[in-house]
Amino acid sequence: MGEHSVRIRKAAGSSPATSTRSPIDLCEVKATVKDLLCDGFQETVDECLIRHRSILDIMSKLTESAGRVNRAVSKAVTTCGCIQVEADRQRIPPELDSLELLKSHMSTHLKGKLCDHCVEVLEDEIGRNLFYLAALCNLMGLSLHDILVKEQERIACLGMFNFS
Repeated sequence: MGEHSVRIRKAAGSSPATSTRSPIDLCEVKATVKDLLCDGFQETVDECLIRHRSILDIMSKLTESAGRVNRAVSKAVTTCGCIQVEADRQRIPPELDSLELLKSHMSTHLKGKLCDHCVEVLEDEIGRNLFYLAALCNLMGLSLHDILVKEQERIACLGMFNFS
């Protein structure tokens, strides 16, 4: 993974001795988000994951970490109280005549805002979940970046008809 490349292009019709362009203008750096984030993250996970390299370990750790994300949200509600869940049936006005307007009528059922402590805990748990997701991708020979791109394209193509 991590295919960083730099390509130097010479301006057409100019020689290096007579060119007035700076070296910065002649260099095209090809560093994509994939190189910087997804591939780098996957490489780091691969280097750090020593003890739980079995597919069974990774699958169970991924599931456990997802449960810890849910638990962190629950604790923000039940222990800290910085957010509340006020849920009832989603109410869609009968006169609503377009799907575009539907989003503005749907509730998240969340009230309040995460406090700094709960943000930190939730970020840690989501990070751990991403760690094991990257580990699963590594073990299966999948690129997390490619998966994200495919999913983004699918969502963009389907738009509001995605319903996921």
